[in-house]
Amino acid sequence: MAPAVVFAVGTPVGTVIENTATVTFDVAGSQVTLQTNTTTMTVVERIDVAVTVQSPQSLVAASDTNQALLFRVTNIGNGTETFSLAINSALGGDDFDPVPAVPPIYFDSDGSGDFNAGDVAYTPGTNDPVLVADAAIDVFLVNDIPGGVANGESGLSQLTATSLTGTGVPGTEYTGQGDGGVDAIIGTSGGEDLDVGEYLVSDVQVNVVKSQVVADPFGGTQPIPGATITYTIAVEVIGTGTATASAVRDLIPVFCTYVPASITLNAVSLTDAIDADAGEFDTSGAATVVVRLGDLTAVAGIQTVVFQVTID
Repeated sequence: MAPAVVFAVGTPVGTVIENTATVTFDVAGSQVTLQTNTTTMTVVERIDVAVTVQSPQSLVAASDTNQALLFRVTNIGNGTETFSLAINSALGGDDFDPVPAVPPIYFDSDGSGDFNAGDVAYTPGTNDPVLVADAAIDVFLVNDIPGGVANGESGLSQLTATSLTGTGVPGTEYTGQGDGGVDAIIGTSGGEDLDVGEYLVSDVQVNVVKSQVVADPFGGTQPIPGATITYTIAVEVIGTGTATASAVRDLIPVFCTYVPASITLNAVSLTDAIDADAGEFDTSGAATVVVRLGDLTAVAGIQTVVFQVTID
């Protein structure tokens, strides 16, 4: 899933905007120039926030614990703002309610995108995130999955970020509560935003690991122009079910060129053309390596896709 990109709105809070006009006219053949007084105004703070789920649909099993969904909170206002965070896992429109862990919200402290023991728990009122304009922080919602849920059922969990300065309809004014004592105005988000992540109960889970090896033209391993990168993608199915119509799609990186006829599946060469074998180099849109793995179960073992590119 490609994360959404959001940016702060315009001129930084506290910026002074000055304007002076001139008037010219002639008197008895001589040009006279008059200057007006200078008007000034200070840009006030606009409070806006965006919450975007970063995780794809998370596959879980009954009674799983500490299952994390990743979200991003971005300050899209023009000043520094503090936000409170809240979880809601009792939403309508799903098949079951995930059970929030204790505590249920963590910061992605190491920036890994994976929930681990080094991530710091969020405590409301103690470590509320303080974000300058355009800054973002990644946050995990952590839930347990109830027992007794069935294959194919889904559960939703929601993160809400709320400005501590205030919320309201767009245009609501908080006098003197912006940065540096200027006024603060609620923007289009209302000073609050939310997004929802989803758990899907599955009797099959797929582990995917990608690695790379660089070989430069001089026998070394430096990523210089002309070097070859060998990418390896390992796909493994875990569980009792079937991953139906499985396929690997890998976009060729920018500044790189695909090495013709370099695709292999489990060490067997595949052609670049769209034909009877499982692989192809698709140039109908953005250049992409495609390998169709078919219906996979745990019995199939690890499926290994390899291909190469050169650095331009």
